Amino acid sequence: MAVFGPSPKTGAMFEKILIANRGEIALRIQRACRELGIKTVAVHSEADADAKYVMLADESVCIGPAPSKDSYLNIPAIISAAEVTDAQAIHPGYGFLSENADFADRVENSGFVFIGPKPENIRTMGDKVAAKVAMKKVGIPCVPGSEGALPDEPKEIRKIAAAVGYPVIIKAAGGGGGRGMRVVHTEAALVNAVQMTKAEAQSAFGNPTVYLEKYLENPRHIEIQVMADEHKNAIFLWERDCSMQRRHQKIIEEAPAPELKARQRDRIGERCAEACVKMGYRGAGTFEFLYEKDEFYFIEMNTRVQVEHPVSEMITGIDIVQEQIRIAAGYRLRYRQKDIQLRGHAIECRINAEHPTTFVPSPGRITRFHVPGGPGIRVDSHVYADYFVPPHYDSLIAKVIAHGDTREQAFARMRTALSEMVVEGINTNISLHQELLNDAAFITGATSIHFLEQRMAKLKKIAGGESG
Repeated sequence: MAVFGPSPKTGAMFEKILIANRGEIALRIQRACRELGIKTVAVHSEADADAKYVMLADESVCIGPAPSKDSYLNIPAIISAAEVTDAQAIHPGYGFLSENADFADRVENSGFVFIGPKPENIRTMGDKVAAKVAMKKVGIPCVPGSEGALPDEPKEIRKIAAAVGYPVIIKAAGGGGGRGMRVVHTEAALVNAVQMTKAEAQSAFGNPTVYLEKYLENPRHIEIQVMADEHKNAIFLWERDCSMQRRHQKIIEEAPAPELKARQRDRIGERCAEACVKMGYRGAGTFEFLYEKDEFYFIEMNTRVQVEHPVSEMITGIDIVQEQIRIAAGYRLRYRQKDIQLRGHAIECRINAEHPTTFVPSPGRITRFHVPGGPGIRVDSHVYADYFVPPHYDSLIAKVIAHGDTREQAFARMRTALSEMVVEGINTNISLHQELLNDAAFITGATSIHFLEQRMAKLKKIAGGESG
């Protein structure tokens, strides 16, 4: 029987944690540590020397010049920083090295605790083909497609595609972030598309392996947040709808997913929690699904904390980052599934330093910065007035989260928050969020993953017609 509470083998919580990341997630982890009475070490590039989380950390170490490969992806420099500061554990945040199994191995082999899953879990889930095989073994439904990697013989490739049915999508096994994908509508285009995707996969990920899946026409992107400890306890923190995205990059997330029945939510959540136990998974994780016609189809598992984790925190009252830290220290989960109550609705808007219609990045100095407040509003951001947004990294500068008793109240609070937010000196996508929050189709819920791109294409066509 699963036992809950502190683990007998754990004498004390960590005293010092190194945060191997930057931006808002570095500050988010730092805040969780401070609440737990844990000292923090901030590592930073030369470009981030004046960052808020660097100034607030107990200690900081410069690990290299601005380019990520020379700093935030520099494994020896990060390990050395942990050694010289006597840190006991390393939290990777999201992005950068968070899903790098070799990094997790190096951390553990160097005598530190990696605040995340076991390296073997990261390695399995990092390979999309291996992940699908693993999910099928534990009873998670997958998108119909090839059994593993596609063969080299054109005849066999055509045979597989015909059995699945067109349209199909070719995906890189080592892909991510929306890269390494190609939709194919006809047999005539199939083999060439496979070869092109293989070449792209080799160039981008160093792995030419590709696989094939049925291309769903109008699915929603729904993901299940899970937490598991190493004592065979696992829970799910309901789901998030992340269908509002552009080029597979999420822009708005909300929880719970609109128009999802309670029995569907419970069924898929229970399967995900059971899968964690069967895999021996530990820490936070997210099972991502395409959802169409009342069916869930697994696409990947993210073995880290997600950018959009705040919406799950808002509807459950659980600090996911603190739970990550507790689990890594050897503690058992503090919650049973029956303890996880669904409390209202939350929505998150990612505020990026980019043009709202062209999406061109907009680095530069922020001359004015004012964040909104009021009931149910949370802002996760590392920037401030006079902060210089560097051109070297992701354009995310803030996350605005609104919570309400109902979806309608959460949306109303978000509209108010966006109207109050001031960011000057650079371009941001705030106006895009304002337009979407007033879009009739989005307000009714259940928009597909193609909604935003179709909307942008329509607006571009209209603008082209007017200029012509």
